[in-house]
Amino acid sequence: MYTTRFCPYCVRARMLLEGKNVEYTDIRVDAQPALRREMMQKSGRHTVPQIWVGNVHVGGYDDLARLERSGKLDQLLQQVP
Repeated sequence: MYTTRFCPYCVRARMLLEGKNVEYTDIRVDAQPALRREMMQKSGRHTVPQIWVGNVHVGGYDDLARLERSGKLDQLLQQVP
């Protein structure tokens, strides 16, 4: 998950994943232009957070929350080894 420290959507994404006891890698792009470019190349987006579950690009927090509300996030998480 590509994030910045104080982004409220990043904080919410962390809280959602931590509430589900999901381990994740938090890639901070604050003051890291190379990491931000990497994020933009991989996602095609410039906003944070950008979240992947395994190799699946979920999108941002709103996309993650939508998956959670629909019950599809757990299914996706179960597919990750």
